[in-house]
Amino acid sequence: MDPDQHTRTRRMFLHAAVVLGTLSAARVLFPSGEGTPETGPPPAPTPAKPSGADGGPLMTAERPGPGSAPGPFRLRPMAGETSRSGPGASPPHPDVAFHLSTDRREVFLTFDDGPHPAHTPDILRILRRHDTRATFFVIGENAVEFPGLLHALADDGHAVANHTWSHPQLTTLPPGAVHSELGRTSALIEDVLGTAPDLARAPYGDWDDPSLSICNALGMSPVGWAVDSQDWTAPGAETIAYTVLDALHPGAIVLSHDGGGERSQTVEALDWYLPRLLDEGYRPVRIVP
Repeated sequence: MDPDQHTRTRRMFLHAAVVLGTLSAARVLFPSGEGTPETGPPPAPTPAKPSGADGGPLMTAERPGPGSAPGPFRLRPMAGETSRSGPGASPPHPDVAFHLSTDRREVFLTFDDGPHPAHTPDILRILRRHDTRATFFVIGENAVEFPGLLHALADDGHAVANHTWSHPQLTTLPPGAVHSELGRTSALIEDVLGTAPDLARAPYGDWDDPSLSICNALGMSPVGWAVDSQDWTAPGAETIAYTVLDALHPGAIVLSHDGGGERSQTVEALDWYLPRLLDEGYRPVRIVP
């Protein structure tokens, strides 16, 4: 065999090897009859709906059924961004508000740590009975379980605000974790209600400069309180009621809780003191930045 013929033969063998290798790889990547493999996360399983005390369904939004794509509130919270966040985001009031200026006898009732499947509806019924509004600082872990309660709050005209995802002390966390706690909750609220919150409260009221900067960057005004109902100490409904009434003044932000524990004392106290503060000329309204 002359050198030219030897070279041509060698090239033919190499070409055949390349073709066979390509076909083998294709069989591995695209098995016969299966087509291109799917990408993305698998659909989330459908959890069983909890039942209320009367055996009926709780106020929850419909979850995705088998074979359906995961609902947006299961995807978006991981991103931690909302329509209010990003470059140039600036809340109306970047500093912590403890009371609000008003030329009327307005007060601002706030409820933390919900939504709760029993206590939140009880509080809603009392507020509805007296045609009053409040601000609810919700925890993401609770809100994702009861999105229907977010709708109930918004439908009654109350403000739905951010109280972090899992109620940590923000001043002990690195900035990335603070952003996740606040950002995931804002994204969840926006996914459920169509509007991102513009108010946030730090657990324990504990802000520092880094957490305030992140709150502001997410387009939210930070909120504290002027009157602590002390309901979290469970001192009894009468004590809670008089703690609120004795300290109340126009523009006061009042701290109470609809979640985070057994809150029947809070419900009983609200039912007692709300008509009395109305008789004294006070008007509870929601916080508007």
